[in-house]
This record gives sequence, C-alpha cells and structure tokens, in this order.
Amino acid sequence: MSQPQTNYWIHRRLPVLQKTLRDLGMKAERNGQLVSQIIEVQEGGANLSLDAPERELQRPLKREKQTEKYSGKKKTDTDKNLLLVNENTKKVVSLSPTVEGKKQAKKLADESRMSYPENASLTQDRGLPGYQPKGVLVQQPKKT
Repeated sequence: MSQPQTNYWIHRRLPVLQKTLRDLGMKAERNGQLVSQIIEVQEGGANLSLDAPERELQRPLKREKQTEKYSGKKKTDTDKNLLLVNENTKKVVSLSPTVEGKKQAKKLADESRMSYPENASLTQDRGLPGYQPKGVLVQQPKKT
C-alpha cells in the first residue's frame, strides 16, 4: 500500500474507531479534572494505578527539536503521557496530552490537576515521588 493510500484510509477510519470506542465506554478521558466524575473510575472499586511511560521517537533533524525531545533518562528522543488505569477492570481511565520526554512525571501529574474519587487507592511508579493527592491512599513501591 502506498503512503498516500495509507494516509487516506487512516483519515477515513479514525473517526469511526473513535466513535466506536466512545460508544463502548472505552475512550480515555483527556481532561484530568473530570476523572472523578467518570463511571469507569468507580467500577469494581476505585483501585487506580498511575504511570508516565516514555515512547521512543525517531530523532528530529532540527537541533532545537532534538534538545526539546531528548530524554536524559532514556538517552534517546521520547514523548510521554500520564496514564491512569483502573486496576480492577484494566481500562485506561485517563490519558494526558503528549509532552516531551524530558518533562518529569511528577511535574506532569501536578500540571494535569487530576481529580480522584474520595477514598480511592492509587498505586504509582517510582517516577512520582512526593505526589500525594488529597483524599487518596497512595502506595508506591520501595527501591530494592
């Protein structure tokens, strides 16, 4: 399949995919402040997990883009999103906007101003030290 034909089909089918995900209730919330109002957060109890994975990118050609996308942690060019997952249903509840890979996960979490249901339990990775939202029981793995 040629590049123009691939581009054509992606743009034709993407709206159908997005509508289907929304109808099935599987589309992640992009606004962190509305998370506590979503039904998927409460399904099976508010047992949530927070992570900020990095995805590798092809190295940009322009020098200023290279410094923007370079992640010192992964020693490569990356993008990052903040994911909130309901551990009981294994559904992605919230997905933050994409940011450059060098942005710290805690800073990204603070900027997203995510709201959580009362008495929710939140398991977070070690990249979020000191992130303590109010009214939430936070669990973080210890370094071995």
